[in-house]
Amino acid sequence: MAECTDPRCAVHHGLAPRGIQITGRVVSDKAKRTVIVETDFARYMYKYERFLRKRSRVPAHNPECINAKAGNVVNIAETRRLSKTKSFVVTGIVK
Repeated sequence: MAECTDPRCAVHHGLAPRGIQITGRVVSDKAKRTVIVETDFARYMYKYERFLRKRSRVPAHNPECINAKAGNVVNIAETRRLSKTKSFVVTGIVK
């Protein structure tokens, strides 16, 4: 396996993960070194006494050593702001 040269890799370099950690499914990997991770959750609505299913899409940095593809289930962790939209980095592939 090749050596990881990405300075924004939270596994092999000094980018410190902090805050929340999320497990979700990669729905898009079209951008360079960026994936869109989607998570499903339920929110309770008091008026109707039912749960509402919602989803959240989070852009995350995809290091070259991990290289997650669309359809993978991944763990992402919050880091410092990496760009205008990215504040998360992929830390590993679950399946």
